[in-house]
Amino acid sequence: MFCYQCQETARGKGCELQGVCGKHFETSARMDLLLYAVRGISAINRELRKNGLASREASHEVIDALFTTITNANFDDASLDDFIRRAFEVKAELVAKAKENGINLPELPQIEFVATPEEAQKYEHITGVLAEPNEDIRGLKQLAIYGCKGMAAYGRHAANLGFEDEEVYAAIENAMAETARTDMGVDELLPLVLKVGEAGVSAMALLDKANTESYGNPEITKVNIGVGNRPGILISGHDLKDLEDLLEQTKDKGVDVYTHSEMLPGQYYPAFKKYPHFAGNYGNAWWKQTDEFEKFNGVFLFTSNCIVPPRKNCTYLDRVYTTGVVGMPGTHHIEPGKNGQPTDFSELIAHAQKCPPPTEIEHGEIVGGFAHHQVIELAPKIIDLINRGKIRKFVVMAGCDGRFPSRDYYTKFAEALPGDCVILTAGCAKYRYNKLPLGDIEGVPRVLDAGQCNDSYSLVRIALALKDAFKVESINDLPIVFNIAWYEQKAVIVLLALLSLGVQNIHTGPTLPAFFTPDILKVLQEKFNIGTISTVENDIATLINN
Repeated sequence: MFCYQCQETARGKGCELQGVCGKHFETSARMDLLLYAVRGISAINRELRKNGLASREASHEVIDALFTTITNANFDDASLDDFIRRAFEVKAELVAKAKENGINLPELPQIEFVATPEEAQKYEHITGVLAEPNEDIRGLKQLAIYGCKGMAAYGRHAANLGFEDEEVYAAIENAMAETARTDMGVDELLPLVLKVGEAGVSAMALLDKANTESYGNPEITKVNIGVGNRPGILISGHDLKDLEDLLEQTKDKGVDVYTHSEMLPGQYYPAFKKYPHFAGNYGNAWWKQTDEFEKFNGVFLFTSNCIVPPRKNCTYLDRVYTTGVVGMPGTHHIEPGKNGQPTDFSELIAHAQKCPPPTEIEHGEIVGGFAHHQVIELAPKIIDLINRGKIRKFVVMAGCDGRFPSRDYYTKFAEALPGDCVILTAGCAKYRYNKLPLGDIEGVPRVLDAGQCNDSYSLVRIALALKDAFKVESINDLPIVFNIAWYEQKAVIVLLALLSLGVQNIHTGPTLPAFFTPDILKVLQEKFNIGTISTVENDIATLINN
């Protein structure tokens, strides 16, 4: 195997024996084969779309296949085999549809479905990451593919709420089809990558619309981080439709529902506040789950990526439930509801009712709910604070958290920020500093949590509103700096979205992606002045004191 799609990839170069995430080589081979099939589906559906015959089923297959190959989403080989079978079936149906309508298709390597990873490895020269020998071309193709993976996740969450955008599907399929070409050079791939970023803005805007029209605009909310005395269900991931279904089905069932990691922002939506058993948030970022889940005592529901293979002696595996694209051997999988129907969580709820209450690991409250609608309502006060010199800079510290000790940098950076700086955050990176006693500036908290990683779109909306208020030409002229942490592919699409909007001077870390070759990094530095983190002291001087 060879995989370098996440920040923690082995030696900063690539995982070859087993993924740092816990992914085995057999699983990696299946994912390579699935992505090969997705490129074929995309190329065919793109041609059908030109003739007004694109298949929505095929688009759904593409986004689900991309989503399930995101880091920490699916470790279950049997599940991936099902995805592969469906992908090859859809591909065959598209070929037949094209022939029926006299549409000429591009020539692509043809592989029939193979049943074992050993057979799949025979085709690594076609399916694997290293199929492209030129490292710059390979790196740019992977940047586009990883951006599409993140965009696909956001597209699936929106579709679950009944919101879809054919242009987003078209952009994903175009990018995946283009990466299958063997005649593309760097000059063609750079614009393709930025087009993926443009589509990423649209995908995040679509999901924002889906979430807010379904559940209202997030509100400033104090969230309890302690526990009650009833059995609990801990819901993790990103899918708000699953959260709604779970809350509705657990009414008057004697159990409490807690959010975990990236589901914390579900606490901010008005529609969910009507449920008295929506008890609070338990724990921290995704990577601490192997310790914290041992103490929760109840059942767990994973609605998207960020599931971690448990330790061999763990006591909670039989209490883990997955749904959607998530898979983990030894857990219970619940098939999503079809055609807009709710997912049936009755088995999970019955299991939870037999469990003891959670063990408290912390107590108190944290504050969030500062998405674009809420912050724009506060804009007159914020502008006044800026004009009076009370707020010197906003620091965007969105993105991902991770296990590596080097990520302590972000806690130390937040602690070292001068008292006239405000952090804008989204994503699980917030857990590095959202419980620090950083105080407020005349009632405005110094950590403004906009929500999940996809709510980085909110931060863009906030910046654009400030741009208009201060009548400057671009976001780059505002007192806003970017110090973003990344881990996986949803952070990649956020980065590409920011670049497509022309945002300059982004610092990222704790390391640069392994698929950034020196030449790719040079181009991005020349066009966007992308940098990496150094020391807290140096970065405070560069980003804040200049």
